[in-house]
Amino acid sequence: MDYIRLDHADTVVTATRALEVGVAIEDVTTTALIPSGHKVATVAMSAGDPVRKYAQLIGYASVDIAAGDHVHTHNVVFRNTDMAYEFSTDLRPVAPATSRDTFMGYRRENGRVGTRNYIAIVTSVNCSATAARMIADHFTPEVLAEYPNVDGVAAFVHGTGCGMAGDGDGFEALQRVMWGYAKHPNHAGVLMVGLGCEMNQIDWLLEAYGLKQGPTFQTMNIQNVAGLRRTVDMGIDKIKAMLPIANKATRTACPASELMVALQCGGSDAWSGVTANPALGYACDLLTAQGATGVLAETPEIYGAEHLLTRRAVDQATGDKLIGLIKWWEDYTARNRGSMDNNPSPGNKQGGLTTILEKSLGAAAKGGTSPLTGVFKYAEPVTSRGFTFMDSPGYDPASVTGQIAGGCNLVCFTTGRGSAFGSKPAPTVKVATNSEMAKRMSEDMDIDAGEILSKGVSVEEKGREIYEMFLRVASGEVTKSEAQGLGDYEFVPWQIGAVM
Repeated sequence: MDYIRLDHADTVVTATRALEVGVAIEDVTTTALIPSGHKVATVAMSAGDPVRKYAQLIGYASVDIAAGDHVHTHNVVFRNTDMAYEFSTDLRPVAPATSRDTFMGYRRENGRVGTRNYIAIVTSVNCSATAARMIADHFTPEVLAEYPNVDGVAAFVHGTGCGMAGDGDGFEALQRVMWGYAKHPNHAGVLMVGLGCEMNQIDWLLEAYGLKQGPTFQTMNIQNVAGLRRTVDMGIDKIKAMLPIANKATRTACPASELMVALQCGGSDAWSGVTANPALGYACDLLTAQGATGVLAETPEIYGAEHLLTRRAVDQATGDKLIGLIKWWEDYTARNRGSMDNNPSPGNKQGGLTTILEKSLGAAAKGGTSPLTGVFKYAEPVTSRGFTFMDSPGYDPASVTGQIAGGCNLVCFTTGRGSAFGSKPAPTVKVATNSEMAKRMSEDMDIDAGEILSKGVSVEEKGREIYEMFLRVASGEVTKSEAQGLGDYEFVPWQIGAVM
């Protein structure tokens, strides 16, 4: 078929291939060249009329649109949403699975379960980034060959930590990120490295979160150690002492309920909301049935779809938290002279996405259909089971950093244009939305959800394939992004507030 209609109430359909002028689409014929993934009007619309896809509003006609016209940024305009919210009116509890699945994970002393076994070097400030990387660079594959149960020594460095207020949203978010990585179940050991005079003091973090130093948790400041070279030497010695302890960790059978998966998308196209995202949503429902957790994020990328999520909130308090985030983002973008519709990137638009409203409706599909059990701040520990939401920007590295800090031990990343994303310490599974890109970037894509269109595979079948890969990757199977060494530069804490 040349096109897909997603709902009978839609005023557009989506072309599955590039269409010439004069191609019959339902009761109309195309009046222009239509790129693959782009929309065709199936009814005439006057300027100001709503444009609908997924049976939802995606924008308004900016000029008169004839039936058969190409519908995109040249004739559709965005407006801020003004939703009438409902709460808990679309609750579809997922029945517990009849059989309990397991994976081979690392059970830590505190009861949490890891899917990888890293030693982390976490910096408090950009000034200690070079020291951290030098320490990590010492531990080459040849050095680590003596420790086969250790996945690596990873440096988590960033560009902030000073020139910021000592309290407020930005400072608190950075502290939550540092705590989340320091206590992450995928870490067998942690070394924190600071400069000494920065605003983001390591000692404050230790006091605020009750962290205690020990054989597998150490801290140091360059100024106290007396310089970069001595800091690097001492850091190497500290990691060497941790390695034999970390190597004693072994994988044991753990219930699938211990999985916490970051639901993420980037480089989206028109097929994201048709293939990969709904399939990931089905996988999320399978996780929920096991008592596990899926964490949706990227608040700007649910804008215009949040009313669908409030209907799934387990109670009004949970729904109100989500609406509060939306209002904060409207204010945040306004005071910075931006727009919520700034989010669709040039690549998104080339792939057929016209407004943030259209992008959000497809992005929200990653959350499946099960109830929304919790809404969390950026990098806050996720304490609810089932389908949850975390506040974050739409910028993928910053968003995933928050999800991992919140406890995610796996990441699933859908992409239509072809993102080369990877993450540590939680491995990333990449899902392609279309088969053409999956073939072109076969070294990067773990799963081809484009087969839903190209081969007629059902969303449910592909969703189960994704879920089963979660179990294998959690047990140690290497993902395509891991095999290529991605993850060392994707640690990006969200910088909120003034740089001073």
